[in-house]
Amino acid sequence: MNNQAFFIQVGALAEGFAPESYALPFYTHLAGQRWDIYFPDGEMQHCHFSEGNRLNWNNGPEVFYRVTSIRDDILFIDFLDPLSANQSISLACDLHQQSCTVIYGRLPDEVEVRKDAFSRVEKGLPLTAVEVNMQFATLNRPYQDDWRLHHPTDELIGMRNLYRYNPSECYEHIYLNENFYAWHCLQGVEQGLADVDRCYYVKLAEQLYLFIWCEKIVPTLGVVLIDLQGLRTDGKIFGYQGSDFSALVNFAMGARAQLLNKTNYPVGI
Repeated sequence: MNNQAFFIQVGALAEGFAPESYALPFYTHLAGQRWDIYFPDGEMQHCHFSEGNRLNWNNGPEVFYRVTSIRDDILFIDFLDPLSANQSISLACDLHQQSCTVIYGRLPDEVEVRKDAFSRVEKGLPLTAVEVNMQFATLNRPYQDDWRLHHPTDELIGMRNLYRYNPSECYEHIYLNENFYAWHCLQGVEQGLADVDRCYYVKLAEQLYLFIWCEKIVPTLGVVLIDLQGLRTDGKIFGYQGSDFSALVNFAMGARAQLLNKTNYPVGI
């Protein structure tokens, strides 16, 4: 009997996550607002929210966006970059502290995807070809490097958490160190699959984190807010619809969370 599990495309993953999804509902209070986002290099981006869940980013074409609020004054905003192929833009915003983290995530083209792991190691390249550019910025106030800015954190490291995304999809995450985490599908369309991938951790507030991961086998970017106070998550997964690289899929997901345990290593290790 062969019980081997097989990796699937992101489009198939989206189909598994969609039924009765635990993703948060759309936050409806941004239409008509205009934001200025200030970056540490002196650059400023404009963001204008229109009716019909549309926004204008830095005077580019209008695009559809998704926005949710996992806590009061904490928003997750996500959209496809209209000016850059295969790129998404995500914002984790604290309206009260007027701070945000901006995540530019780019999927590799077919040539990059088809480079095998050994070739990437030989050339000194990361195993994943998914690229992340993350910037800590201020919202509607001139940039200042102060305590209100979001910042990298190690507070998730050592945790083993359970995430249920709908009645049929359940995963565990083990946050190994500052660069890597392990995921394991316990139930769902990827049941039996597991891997270790590149990741990033950012602290937004007490027990509230931004978690980003980049998968190396099937090019995938995940961006999610993890609220360990409310025991829930919300975010998105970005990848290709299929293996012909002709269409993107950028789907919402959220989960009910449970902390299973936390590993504390002996001093000196």
